[in-house]
Amino acid sequence: MFTGIITGLGRISAVQPLGESASHGKRLTLDCPAHYLDDVVLGDSIALNGACMTVTSLNAPAQQFSVDISAESLSKTASLDSLGGVNLEKAMRANDRLGGHMVSGHVDGIGQVTRFEQVGESWILQITAPSALGKYLAYKGSITVNGVSLTVNQVLDLADGCQVSINLIPHTLQNTTLGSLHSGAHVNLEIDLIARYVERMLSPSTVLAG
Repeated sequence: MFTGIITGLGRISAVQPLGESASHGKRLTLDCPAHYLDDVVLGDSIALNGACMTVTSLNAPAQQFSVDISAESLSKTASLDSLGGVNLEKAMRANDRLGGHMVSGHVDGIGQVTRFEQVGESWILQITAPSALGKYLAYKGSITVNGVSLTVNQVLDLADGCQVSINLIPHTLQNTTLGSLHSGAHVNLEIDLIARYVERMLSPSTVLAG
């Protein structure tokens, strides 16, 4: 589990194919800030742009670690198969503050940025999410964008998706990779975990024959 509060800015410094066919995944090597990996061990979970990954190799003195990401995961996420900056969050401990909201680290869909511009001291971020996620998005509800816990300021259902508007303060832009977004960019989205259970409880029950 995660909180959507980014704990470090990392960089994918190497991408190595794990095979020659499209069914093979890739091994990512990531560079981290100083001392970020001091309390990390092999097998720990770290979210990369909101996608939960397992540390498969570790070079703590160099502040580098690697993860293996399957072809399936690559097909369901954005920007995890190329070099560049990523938001990092270590899995939360039982006694941690829940500064954002409960995040599973499982990407529900890929959204596309349609607007990203400064308004006053803040920035407006508009994203078109897949239509299937629209029912989980609500005014003043929570959404995770590239691993960052954010509050939805406006929801608009469209013919080809669901548009959400988000206000970003300077602190968020300075401490995450969201400041490098642009119109047309693709982002990883995770809906609010509680919304999943509410939808399940309100849907007709399915009884399986024994």
